[in-house]
Amino acid sequence: MSILVNENTRILVQGITGSFGARHAQLSLDYGTKLVAGVTPGKGGQVFEHGGHKVPIFDTVEEAARQTGATVSCIFVPPAFAGDAILEGVGAGLDLAVCITEGIPVMDMMRVRAAMEGSRTRLIGPNCPGIVTPGTGKDSHGGCRIGIAPGYIHKRGSIGVVSRSGTLTYEAVWQLTSRGLGQSTCVGIGGDPINGTNHLDVIKMFNEDPETEGIIMIGEIGGTNEEQAAEWVKAHCRKPMAGFIAGATAPPGRRMGHAGAIVSGGKGTAAAKQAAMEEAGIEIAATPSDMADALIRAMKR
Repeated sequence: MSILVNENTRILVQGITGSFGARHAQLSLDYGTKLVAGVTPGKGGQVFEHGGHKVPIFDTVEEAARQTGATVSCIFVPPAFAGDAILEGVGAGLDLAVCITEGIPVMDMMRVRAAMEGSRTRLIGPNCPGIVTPGTGKDSHGGCRIGIAPGYIHKRGSIGVVSRSGTLTYEAVWQLTSRGLGQSTCVGIGGDPINGTNHLDVIKMFNEDPETEGIIMIGEIGGTNEEQAAEWVKAHCRKPMAGFIAGATAPPGRRMGHAGAIVSGGKGTAAAKQAAMEEAGIEIAATPSDMADALIRAMKR
């Protein structure tokens, strides 16, 4: 078991012919991901070749999904066009769209969110590292890698990771792997103020996943998603959890890195998030280097 994706999930890449999309498509193929199609308007009929793989390229997502059975899209499309790329996946009826693109205009994402109301498609991101479900093969290959996360640091196991920060996701994953604790699925939800999936959405999935035995939640200053997740965890979560909040030393009123990492109206501070997490019984990691150890402490309670 895993959440969202597994080794049998069929993936298409929007923007596969761009340098960034091409490079990460290659890495996903090397990881063993079932990458079955690429989409670049005007380049339908071409083939993306790598390591003996021949991936057909289509002009539209709808055509790619219909001909290859792809159910998930990974989006490496420039910011000005990424909103439309997401909606193309929605229109094609995909199960999941994972948008890596950073810098999508907020107005575009407002339009996307409104258009996605009631659709079957779940959006991860934008401005996120994507999703990895490690495989059971050598070095955990044979799983599903969607996005930009380094596959080699992952290990198949039972810990779920959900994070707003890409680099802190990798740090938590490497700590878990180094301590012999693998991951069920790792989900980077992205740091933008308007995104498709939040901490609570993912934690609910991990809570219902029989393979996931513990959860690490990584948040940041700004917004109230972590507090809302903690409130639900206190009442419903059956699994040990650890958490870390980035930005505790950020100057008041300063936007730090991610567009969503800004404190407004006294809400969204690191102290408020940590207090809510402690109240929910989530073990707090004092520093980024303490994340895996904090989970181990939670699992020993």
